[in-house]
Amino acid sequence: MHATGVGTDRGLAALGDVLAIWAHPDDETYLAGGLFAGLRDVGTRVVCVTATRGEAADPAAGPGERAALAAVRTVELEVALETLGVAEHHWLDCPDGACADLDPAGPVERLTALLDEVRPGTVVTFGPDGFTGHPDHRTVSSWTDLALSRAGVTPRVLHPVALEPAVDPKLDEDFGVFDLGRPRVCTEDELALQLRLAGAALDRKVEALLRQVSQTGGLVSAVGRERFSAWVATESFAVPLATR
Repeated sequence: MHATGVGTDRGLAALGDVLAIWAHPDDETYLAGGLFAGLRDVGTRVVCVTATRGEAADPAAGPGERAALAAVRTVELEVALETLGVAEHHWLDCPDGACADLDPAGPVERLTALLDEVRPGTVVTFGPDGFTGHPDHRTVSSWTDLALSRAGVTPRVLHPVALEPAVDPKLDEDFGVFDLGRPRVCTEDELALQLRLAGAALDRKVEALLRQVSQTGGLVSAVGRERFSAWVATESFAVPLATR
């Protein structure tokens, strides 16, 4: 694993303890699995928060099927985090696909309390674009911003971003990755942190993703492990636009 950065954010050591806030199981591994594994390998604390249990992944599923999928994805996430070395995790137990419909007061209160408890040096979460435009992703971003404005800590904030050209634009197209919206696109000199995973570090991230087989199995079967691995091998992060 190679870590590069810009200015005082160079490398992993500058991040301090990390609080990571996501919407669904697998968001954390797709967007930052290599980062979290690398941080844990050097003894840095990583605390992960997931807003929903991902039960609405199949919009045609009935209540019983959704409950069953939630149970599956709960276990899958636990095993994926164990693979990455992350032992601290919190569920917000919000309804999948309906975060934007909730009164934000409850989730924001929970996140504010976690910020004050963990006192992270860095928060990693979605930017306002939600990376894929998913409404839950974008809502989690707004909740986090509100919580940060109320907490008694002022951590660095990093958002996952994309680079151009895309690693595998045909894969993105064929599987509708950005049907709901596109991520913020940065140049390399705009990044606060970039990880280019290879060897054992990349294998570990891919293994964590494969542990979430309900979400990754079909894609890996369709494109093959090698192409899938190349697609997830780079993780890029930038500070919020308002703080640049």
